[in-house]
Amino acid sequence: MKKFMVKSNFLRAVLFIFFGLCFIPQLCYATAPKTVDMAYDMDTQTLSVTINHYTLSAGSHYIKYVEIKKNGKVDSKNEYGSQPKGPIFTYTYKIAAVKGDVFEVTATCNLWGHKTSTLTIP
Repeated sequence: MKKFMVKSNFLRAVLFIFFGLCFIPQLCYATAPKTVDMAYDMDTQTLSVTINHYTLSAGSHYIKYVEIKKNGKVDSKNEYGSQPKGPIFTYTYKIAAVKGDVFEVTATCNLWGHKTSTLTIP
């Protein structure tokens, strides 16, 4: 009888884990941003942030935040509810900068992970 109880409890635990994973499949497909590349245009005072983030469903798995720090201080935190089509896309931000300023940009996935890059204005 005791062997049956141990097997029964083990089976319950396995089924619980299996069904739990079935109900949260989006976590299985969650990926952190692969790259965050930046370019700054001094003439237009525009920071371009190009993000590589693969997703099967841009409406449920996407880059939720892009935080921009200039010289160590948060300049803006931009929130999104989806991402453009394709794995590589670019957001642009009007931010004044001068030679020597340092931008640090962090792109954060709504499900899992983030990527940070820095750019010093030449």
